[in-house]
Amino acid sequence: MDFVKPEQVLEQMVQAGANKANLSIKDLLIRGFLGGAILAFATTFAFTATAQTKLGLVGAVVFPVGFVMIVLLGLELVTGSFALIPLAVLEKRVTVRQMLNNFWWVIVGHVAGSIAYAALFYAAATNFGHVSDNAVVQTIIKAAETKTNGYSGIGFDGMVAVFSKAILCNWMVTLGAVMAMTSQSTLGKIAAMWLPILTFFAQGFEHAVVNMFVIPAGMMYGANVTLSGWWLWNQIPVLLGNFVGGVLFTGIFLYLTHLKKGADAGKKQSKAA
Repeated sequence: MDFVKPEQVLEQMVQAGANKANLSIKDLLIRGFLGGAILAFATTFAFTATAQTKLGLVGAVVFPVGFVMIVLLGLELVTGSFALIPLAVLEKRVTVRQMLNNFWWVIVGHVAGSIAYAALFYAAATNFGHVSDNAVVQTIIKAAETKTNGYSGIGFDGMVAVFSKAILCNWMVTLGAVMAMTSQSTLGKIAAMWLPILTFFAQGFEHAVVNMFVIPAGMMYGANVTLSGWWLWNQIPVLLGNFVGGVLFTGIFLYLTHLKKGADAGKKQSKAA
């Protein structure tokens, strides 16, 4: 039996958060760079599948390949860490400063990796600018404009919408990171984490790291998006929403229910002894 009980998963979550918070800046940058680039690979893969089949669900089915690679290789995905490192802070295994240090340097790595992949993908998909009608490139341009101008065009309501989509997104993404801990086998981990990642991508929710690729890539390819539009109408509210969704609905809620059960079990064993 390779199933890991929820109470044991919680301890893994706390330990994983502590381990991530204690990584060096070099490791955070490298793992963040690779995490951002691999998720960008998965995004263009999903867009390609959708363009070929005309079915968005097919793109959602294949998108989790990137998340699987990141988790199995022990790379960094800041959105997953949003549910893990705060628990290590609650357990006093790391400090708030260490947590914020992780978030900052991983995000820097994500942006660098995403932009590097965006440049290479453009050269590959358009023969370095000689092909103008590549379907995936056009999809990225449209997505970049929708993810920024689409929200700014409706003002406050747009900000509420993007923030809500970000919360819902990372509720599922962090569940993916946690579900990987419910199995001791590689196949079990892959199957468990695939489900919530498919769920978020199929519904078009907002993921900060995906957007660190899609929006700057769209800008590079000709999208009508400004730098301020990227950050003010998407990246900042999505990061905040992803944090809320991850730390509250996955991290804190699982911590509250399973920490109590673990403590009760420990007391019973002590009495029995």
